Amino acid sequence: MSDRLTRVLAGCFGVMAMVAAITAVQAGSDAERMAEIKEKGGCPRCDLRLAELRFLSVDKADFGRANLRETDLKEAVLTNGNFERADFRRAEAERANFSGSNFYAASMRSVDLEKANLIDAGFQGADLRDADLNAVLAGGADFEDADMRNVFLIRSVAPGASFRNAKLDDANLERVDLTDANFEGARMRQAKLDRVRAHNANFAGADMSGVRLVSSDLSGANLTDVDFDGALLRRTRLVGADLTGAYNLDPARILGACGDSTTKLPRGIELIECSE
Repeated sequence: MSDRLTRVLAGCFGVMAMVAAITAVQAGSDAERMAEIKEKGGCPRCDLRLAELRFLSVDKADFGRANLRETDLKEAVLTNGNFERADFRRAEAERANFSGSNFYAASMRSVDLEKANLIDAGFQGADLRDADLNAVLAGGADFEDADMRNVFLIRSVAPGASFRNAKLDDANLERVDLTDANFEGARMRQAKLDRVRAHNANFAGADMSGVRLVSSDLSGANLTDVDFDGALLRRTRLVGADLTGAYNLDPARILGACGDSTTKLPRGIELIECSE
């Protein structure tokens, strides 16, 4: 073997060894970081960008104003934590448990929270644009004033959740359980609510322009003063719903929607009787 080839091979092995060493150091540093977070009960204002924190488990941890951008938090258990004004953009947190945690005014655009536990968590004023919240558990969660444009909530379970004054333009809420949820004053232009179960939900004063309500159940819902401009109500169940003051309903776009004697409708709108 020539000296030149020997030097080339030696150099290649040297680079490979260096990469392996760097990887080991990074893995070690993440493990050390997790141990430190557990010991200190959080890491407020820390820069944790790109950190591997999968399976991290701490109750009541403080991450206020922390930078968790593109951090891996898959299956982490961070219940009752403080993430106020934290940066969660593009973080991966599938199946994580954030129940009871505070995300007030957090930056969470494009965060992946698929199948996460968000029960009783607070997202007031958070930026959740383009977020993946498919199949989350969000009973009692508070999204008041949150920016949820283009968010995905398909097949989520959110009874009693509040979306009061939230922006939900182009959001996809297909098949979501919204029993007793509050959408008062929410902006929901072009949102998809196909097959939702929204018994006794409150949509008072919401902007539901262009909304799709196909095979949806809004029995007992409060739809007073809702703007339905361009909305499609196809096979929508409105037993006991109150549409007093609702406007811009187009009879041509009410296709097979049904109600009963207790349904309150604006003048000029008629529904067929719901079957059992």
